[in-house]
Amino acid sequence: MDQLMLYTILSLTTLGIAAAVILYFISKKFKVIEDPRIDQVEEALPNTNCGGCGFPGCRAFAEAAVSQGNLSEIHCPVGGNEVMQEVAKVLGVEVEEKDPYVAVVRCSGSFEYRKLTNEYDGLTSCTLATNLYGGDTGCEYGCLGMGECVDACQFDAMYMDPTTGLPVVVEDKCTACNACVTACPKDIITLLPKGRRNRRVYVACLNTDKAGVARKVCEVACSGCSKCADVCKYDAVNIENNLATIDPELCKLCRKCVDVCDAHNILAVNFPPKKERKPREKSKKEKEQKTAKDSVS
Repeated sequence: MDQLMLYTILSLTTLGIAAAVILYFISKKFKVIEDPRIDQVEEALPNTNCGGCGFPGCRAFAEAAVSQGNLSEIHCPVGGNEVMQEVAKVLGVEVEEKDPYVAVVRCSGSFEYRKLTNEYDGLTSCTLATNLYGGDTGCEYGCLGMGECVDACQFDAMYMDPTTGLPVVVEDKCTACNACVTACPKDIITLLPKGRRNRRVYVACLNTDKAGVARKVCEVACSGCSKCADVCKYDAVNIENNLATIDPELCKLCRKCVDVCDAHNILAVNFPPKKERKPREKSKKEKEQKTAKDSVS
């Protein structure tokens, strides 16, 4: 019995050693030599693994950058142009600078403008609520206000405003990682270029219903009236499906569309307040003419 156990142990030990040797030679023969630049690119990245670049993590981004050999189709929004320059140095290529982007909330329907039509009594999940019903107001396009976008942000760049019930983007912290955009089931949040001097103009509404229906459920809904498009000299405003949109590439930030919008849902961000024009003072000649006219009458 002892001999049988000894033979068993020796046999298993021999098989284990043989298998280890075979696996060793196989690993050597089929060893994949990884490009050392992948590690270098990964070290240059912010390593937040947010997925804003379209890849599942920074490692995947680094592998794609090395395999493609150029950076024309990929960009790290968190690191921005500074990080991309470091990546370009590692790869020995040039990279074109891109305008920084920021997340914006395209909904103006705060509590004061949208009346509650029902009360949701379920889990505080925008995705779940969207699948179950249209929302607790008559506007099926508006923000549900449950903060799923805020939960998705890894940079503390968003918070829910208790007064309006809408998410607010903290621009100084926003990295345009796209996490909040992906998290919103209503597609209310989008990324826009930060713009010159960090200024931008956009329509904060997504309601495509006809004017009467849209305004009935939300006082600040876009009616597609075309006033903004008519006043724009740069063809930056487009009206489609009863909704106005502004092309950030064509917009010259003149804000004329903001002035004519009766719904006040075209937002101009980070502009200084407009100076009121003082009435022109009449010249001495004009005053004399007026005096003469008054004396005749």
